[in-house]
Amino acid sequence: MVTIEEALQIITDQKVKPKNEIRNLSACAGFSLSEAISAPFDMPSFDNSAMDGYALCGISKEYHIVGEVAAGDTGQFKLKEGEAVRIFTGAKVPKNTTAVMMQEKTRVTGNKLFLEQEPKKGQSIRKKGEELKKKQVVFEKGYTITPAGIGMIGSLGIDKVEVFKKPVINLITTGNELVKPGKPKLEGQIYESNSYALAAACENYGFTCMDKIQIEDDLEVIKTGITASLETADVLILSGGISVGDYDFVKQALEENGVEEQFYKVFQKPGKPLYFGRKEDKFVFALPGNPASSLSCFYIYVLPLLFQLSGSKKAGLERYSFSVSHDYGNRSNRPSFLKAKITNGKVEILNGQGSSMIQSMALGNALVFLEAETPVKKGDTVECFLIS
Repeated sequence: MVTIEEALQIITDQKVKPKNEIRNLSACAGFSLSEAISAPFDMPSFDNSAMDGYALCGISKEYHIVGEVAAGDTGQFKLKEGEAVRIFTGAKVPKNTTAVMMQEKTRVTGNKLFLEQEPKKGQSIRKKGEELKKKQVVFEKGYTITPAGIGMIGSLGIDKVEVFKKPVINLITTGNELVKPGKPKLEGQIYESNSYALAAACENYGFTCMDKIQIEDDLEVIKTGITASLETADVLILSGGISVGDYDFVKQALEENGVEEQFYKVFQKPGKPLYFGRKEDKFVFALPGNPASSLSCFYIYVLPLLFQLSGSKKAGLERYSFSVSHDYGNRSNRPSFLKAKITNGKVEILNGQGSSMIQSMALGNALVFLEAETPVKKGDTVECFLIS
């Protein structure tokens, strides 16, 4: 058995080789860059107007209007002292432009322009290279591409991006008692929900389960399922069958498939019977079957490895400290991840902490970490892992 810190360190220390691919700009949101992106030109690439108004030459309150420049015009205007042109947002300013005055501060009579106030040199002009200089690094390797990032990359004229591939994830749930939702359930059976929760958790962080299968508690069937899944998966996640019961065959099935144990059992609550293994460049997590345990272990242990394999700089869930809104008498003899809800800067540790109880996790948005037998008082600060 290992501690939480030891388990996380073992995962972090795994040598991984993220794979690269080139994706169209429209299909790279959520992927991490496998190489830095530098600006191919100054941005803006020319001095342009920050608003609709008039480009002015010289400092005065009266000008002679000599033309118009719209966004996208490629012609060259050259102003003389006392001259102005009508100009629109984003349009290239003429040579010798001193300032741009917004149209709301102007009055026009014939071809004469009158200003309500004297302009200041350089006002309302976006200067060439003001945002980025040519060859300046825009995004470092490992940057996870956001919608704004896509907009930025597109504005550089780049339509294809080299990124790290997302790991292929396969999911196996085991249990004779499991019935798929939507089918009749007999006394003694339960509806299988872990595959849905785990697949959704993957998707919530930008990953996809490629294959999901449900199999019975039979050693040979589990062995066969693992063999098939490992052929295509970078990460195989199993749920159930990893404890020490008479029908828990997952650990043996993994060993007989040549998976090398990295750790088995973590001194924590929930999720003590957690397994992490490796076969060459493929990784395996066997999670407890109880729904809350399974999902908690995914958040704390599986997610960091998924980020690592996808070349992301993220190390897992974001962690913050919040003060507790009430007393909580923690009697657990193991370090615990407790279902909780953060509201208005305070965290409430919820009822329903049993490892099989998932409603409280569905109503919450965080996991509170507490050391063993460490009660907290209202106002005490605790570490929180944000799950939504």
